Amino acid sequence: MLGTAAGGGLPQWNCGCAGCATARRTGAVRSQDCLAISADGTAWYLVNASPDLRSQLLAAPELAPAPGTRATPLRGVLLTSGELDHTLGLVTLREAAELSVHATAPVRTALHEAFPVGPLLAPYTKAHWRTVTAGTPVELAGGLVAEPLALGGKRPRYAADPLAPSAGGPSDDPSGSPCAERTDWVVGYRFTEAGGPARAVYAPGLAAWTPGLDRAVADADVVILDGTFATDDELAERTGGARTSRGMGHLAVADSLPELARRPGPRYLYTHLNNTNPLAHRGSPEAAALAPALAAAGAAVAEDGMLLDLGGSPSRTAV
Repeated sequence: MLGTAAGGGLPQWNCGCAGCATARRTGAVRSQDCLAISADGTAWYLVNASPDLRSQLLAAPELAPAPGTRATPLRGVLLTSGELDHTLGLVTLREAAELSVHATAPVRTALHEAFPVGPLLAPYTKAHWRTVTAGTPVELAGGLVAEPLALGGKRPRYAADPLAPSAGGPSDDPSGSPCAERTDWVVGYRFTEAGGPARAVYAPGLAAWTPGLDRAVADADVVILDGTFATDDELAERTGGARTSRGMGHLAVADSLPELARRPGPRYLYTHLNNTNPLAHRGSPEAAALAPALAAAGAAVAEDGMLLDLGGSPSRTAV
């Protein structure tokens, strides 16, 4: 777990709230959402590329190049969305000899047009862009298999289209599907070892509990999911804003916990925590008050630097 905070991290540079002030004072910080995963401990893939990526990579010895070489074990990146806090780190990877970048069709288009990371990287490294489709597994190096799960249609602000079909204009999607109807702007991934059982599900942006997610978690060992907000009205209570958690494309922890309780078995971990979420602040009275509800559902809060070795076979899947 390279990073477990929502966009802006903890503390946010422009925020002086009590939580951010405490994080500054105590050093209890969180970097922005990013995961590294491998099926064999040799070939590693990032899930998302956060703005904090350089420091995250330096903090993970598994991702260091071999001594005296530039032979990095990092093979590529799988994106769960086109949000800036999931994609800005791609620029950091410009020094790679080559890498693969996996994204859904609308996200890939956005990263070549509205936010042209693809063209920006081209003069620096050999980036192989791959389109992923929900429900179609992707075989990766080291025996890792990633199956994308469609989780929502929330577009990044930079890709907002004032002429979208809902406003009476043409679709900007090359497939001809109205962008407003797409459900793959945001995806999660179900990770397995080739020929093996399900291992991990990663869904840091979860708008609602979907049937596809339900099937994915059924036989998983660990499920890492959206913990952006503790409650649906968290922002309104803490900042006076009008936006709800659901309105921002995130299922609040209070609303996902009942789903977890009905599906015992996996180890559940919450990630992508906003600075307003009391669960982001380890040891706080508010976090302690919420701990029993999490424990009852078999859930906990992920931490930066956490290593999950799922074991069970000669080629072990580490998250």
